[in-house]
Amino acid sequence: MPILAIDTATLVSSVAIATPDTLVAELTIQTRKTHSERLMPHIASLLEMAEMPQSKLKAVAISIGPGSFTGLRIGLATAKAFAYALNIPLIGVPTLAALAFSCPAPGCILAPMLDAQKGNVYLGIYEWQNRSIVEIEPPQVVAFAGARTKLAQLGRPVLMLGEAAAQYAAEIPEAAPPHVIMPRAGSVAVLAQQLYAEGVRHDVNTLEPLYIRRSEAEELWERRQARECR
Repeated sequence: MPILAIDTATLVSSVAIATPDTLVAELTIQTRKTHSERLMPHIASLLEMAEMPQSKLKAVAISIGPGSFTGLRIGLATAKAFAYALNIPLIGVPTLAALAFSCPAPGCILAPMLDAQKGNVYLGIYEWQNRSIVEIEPPQVVAFAGARTKLAQLGRPVLMLGEAAAQYAAEIPEAAPPHVIMPRAGSVAVLAQQLYAEGVRHDVNTLEPLYIRRSEAEELWERRQARECR
């Protein structure tokens, strides 16, 4: 039951194919090109190298956020196009949960963090139990300093993951090494297989990215409107 997975929640472009018991193929690249330029060529290359015709795909999974507003929109639009064209289910996978899922470390708190701008991070808190991820606290926007304080108060070993962990690496010895720190569609694909088996499906027409916060453009518009109303 092959699932195509897409992760464009950050600057990393990652696509993968997984069956219930195998990660068939994965292509993860971080370059200066935008997702709009590279995502479709990456998917085409992945399908070709995996010798996987589109007709064999049984579902498409998308890293649904939080993360880059533009990246999330491009990824979701692409996933919806595949789901609609192939008439297959669409599965939205929380980005921070997928990040934590990529690092099976029983007994350790997993703290994936993505950049939320202005010194803030998207933070989720998870732990690994029975070969799966359990959410301790849902994704939230907090100042990086506040995230450090929150994690220190848990009184347990902590492993920080994600681009914000790389961004603040000089300040956090708890950060994971580079080969596990960034988002991977392989984790999205394998987690999506579990969700699919549990009956999770999302509506192609109504599924939206998990933004958590408003975009910079929305905040600027709101401030401009407030000034004009004075």
